[in-house]
Amino acid sequence: MNAAVASPLTNAPIKVLVADDERLVRSGFKVLLDLEDDITVVGEATNGAEAVERARATRPDVVLMDIRMPKLDGIQATAQIAGTRGLEQVRVLILTTYDTDEYVFDTLQAGASGFLLKDAGPAELLQAIRVIAAGDALLAPRITRRLIGQFTARRTAARDADERLAVLTEREREVLALVGQGLSNHEIGAKLFLSPATARTHVSRAMTKLGARDRAQLVVIAYRTGLVSPAT
Repeated sequence: MNAAVASPLTNAPIKVLVADDERLVRSGFKVLLDLEDDITVVGEATNGAEAVERARATRPDVVLMDIRMPKLDGIQATAQIAGTRGLEQVRVLILTTYDTDEYVFDTLQAGASGFLLKDAGPAELLQAIRVIAAGDALLAPRITRRLIGQFTARRTAARDADERLAVLTEREREVLALVGQGLSNHEIGAKLFLSPATARTHVSRAMTKLGARDRAQLVVIAYRTGLVSPAT
């Protein structure tokens, strides 16, 4: 088992809610997560509507959310959680067997912070939970920036870069473009000759000015505005 890692808001373990309509899948995740010192499962949900209710009741740090569920699918449930007052700090990690452009775009648009395929290994899943809980965005290795870029380019005909990005400084635009390319704060700092802390500050300011929930939505904005293109 790993040494305990603090939740982003407290010194307690990372609280996880598991939402999947298959009992075996939920049980498997629970067994895996309960072995970790820094992660605790605070609830399970069998459909999207239940996931929203349990999120309100348990206030988890991370929701493991399946996409295809009855009553309310994972995309709709994610949107409801992201739009609920008091759940602003809840992060959603989408788990699915479906590797398609549309799901990537729609889940990020709904407010998800990460997207991981169900065939990922245990270590990859655990790392994803920790990354999401820390406030960063995560995409499965096979869900590349190219997929997001291609789908966004098809969905967005108008380029509203000048209007949407007018609130940013030139440096913040540079940082946003690098976030859109998938760079971490350390990589952004190295590229722009900034400290990681300064890079993080610019990212945080861009998020605030653009009304982005997290880095995942900054990626979407970078593509929607044309600041980053699929060929980048």
